[in-house]
Amino acid sequence: MEKSMKIAVICANGKEGKLIVKEAIARGADVTAVVRGENHSEATKVIKKNLFDLTEADLEGFDAVVDAFGAWTPETLPQHSTSLEHLCNLVSSKKTRLLVVGGAGSLYVNPEHTKQLMDRADFPEIFKPLASSMGKALDELRTRTDVNWTYISPAGDFQADGAKTGKYLLGGEELLLNSKEESIISYSDYAVAMVEEALNGNHIQQRISVVAEG
Repeated sequence: MEKSMKIAVICANGKEGKLIVKEAIARGADVTAVVRGENHSEATKVIKKNLFDLTEADLEGFDAVVDAFGAWTPETLPQHSTSLEHLCNLVSSKKTRLLVVGGAGSLYVNPEHTKQLMDRADFPEIFKPLASSMGKALDELRTRTDVNWTYISPAGDFQADGAKTGKYLLGGEELLLNSKEESIISYSDYAVAMVEEALNGNHIQQRISVVAEG
C-alpha cells in the first residue's frame, strides 16, 4: 500500500467490528475505533461516541468508514434504517466511502430478482424480522446516489467462531454457493473481504456478497 489508508470502524467492540479492526491494522491501515464505551478492539485511536451522536467533523478525513452496527431486539430493529441514514448524511457528497456489514436475507435466489432468501420456506422464522429490517435499510441505501457506499452481504450461514482461511469467493446480488454447494463464511473471512474492499474500492454503490471457498 502506497499510503496508510485512514479507516474508521463503527461499533468496533462488536464481534465483527473487532475482527475488521484487527484485519485492517494487519494490512497497514490507520484505524480508528468508534465505540460507545471502553475500547476493546486493537485500535489505538478511538472516538468514544454513540453512532447517532457522530458529526460530520468526527468522520472528516477518513478514506473509508465501516459500519458494523447491529440491532437485534424488536424495539431496536428500525435503527438499521435510521443509523444508516445518519451515516449517509454525514458522508454525503464527500470522497469518504461507507462500507456496510450487511445481511444475507435480502440476497436474491432467482435470476429475475423477485425472490429473496428470507422469502424461502426454509428461512428461520426467528430471523425474518431482522432480515426484513436490514433489507429495508439496503433498499433505502440504494437511493443514495450522493454517497460512495458498498454493502457486503455474508453467506447464509454466517459463523461467528468459524476458522480464518483468508480465502473467499466474491458474488453480487444473488445467493452464492461454493463448490460444495454451501453458503457459508466465518466472521474472520468476512472481515478479510470487508477490509480488502475498503482498501481497493472496487464496488462503489453496489451490493456484493461473499462465501467461503469450498
